[in-house]
Amino acid sequence: METPAKVQPVEELLNIEVIPGSPDKTTRIGSHLGGKAKEEIILCLQRNADIFAWAPQDLEGIDPKAEVDKLMAAGHKEEIQFPEWLSNVVLVPKPGEKWRMCIDFRDLNKACPKDFYPLPRIDQLVDSTSSCELLSMMDASQGYHQIVS
Repeated sequence: METPAKVQPVEELLNIEVIPGSPDKTTRIGSHLGGKAKEEIILCLQRNADIFAWAPQDLEGIDPKAEVDKLMAAGHKEEIQFPEWLSNVVLVPKPGEKWRMCIDFRDLNKACPKDFYPLPRIDQLVDSTSSCELLSMMDASQGYHQIVS
């Protein structure tokens, strides 16, 4: 089977300061956007700069206990007691007298119900965007937002 080619950006991206004068608060947009579209996107980002979280401490706190209590009161969750752990923690020695914590999730995976639908393949997701004029992506793992077209 032939290995598919690695996806590469189709254009250069421009760094835009969402908060003017703050070079650490930037996002990227496609460099080939027309003048009016580019201005509208930049203006929209700057007008709504207060909704972006630039660091974890910018996020408003949510009390996990209060959320669990609400879910339990609504009947969505219930407390259960396991007589034994489904994923045991094991400490493994590392070189240099340090320890690494490892968890074996095989038993937990066996106990979890299977999904009734297949996850979409990346090529299907990419193909589904072919007719879109603008595409907005939020990459939570890298912590930045991109708008490309």
